[in-house]
Amino acid sequence: MSAQIGYIRVSSLDQNTERQLCGITLDRVFEDKASAKDTKRPQLQACLEYLREGDTLTVHSIDRLARNLEDLQRLVRELTGRGVSVRFLKENLTFQAGENNPMQTLMFQMLGAFAQFERSLIRERQREGIALAKKEGRRLGRSKVLTPEQEEAIKQRAANHENKQALAKEYGISRQTIYRILAPV
Repeated sequence: MSAQIGYIRVSSLDQNTERQLCGITLDRVFEDKASAKDTKRPQLQACLEYLREGDTLTVHSIDRLARNLEDLQRLVRELTGRGVSVRFLKENLTFQAGENNPMQTLMFQMLGAFAQFERSLIRERQREGIALAKKEGRRLGRSKVLTPEQEEAIKQRAANHENKQALAKEYGISRQTIYRILAPV
């Protein structure tokens, strides 16, 4: 018996996945909250292992499955080679084993190339923004939680055998931060 399987991906934890396959009846859904820079996503891997011949994998859009043309084509080729249909809702494209529609393949490759191009532009803008921020002397990354004086006080108190968990709670930081502060440089 064939199954209708869905795959959903958003790039970050705070993004909403509900709209992607809303209203589509599926037997099982796999959901990742991770970048699509590569195919090493836990739920994508679980989905690929779960799919069987005769199943249909439904994905909201091409860029939800992969961001580079090589990964996208490989995934679709491998799935259709196993007898799994792949359906992209936004682009209205479906790929089935044994079917070869040249126009559909052309559209697929063009849309995949655009997704890859878009990803490259995002990375380029990000690099430019980081370079500009560095040039302007702006500090990048998360700001420090503790002052150097607070870190020194923690070191002294820990040397006096005060409980590290209690210190972490008092300063509003994790125990891992306490151990990072205490680690030899």
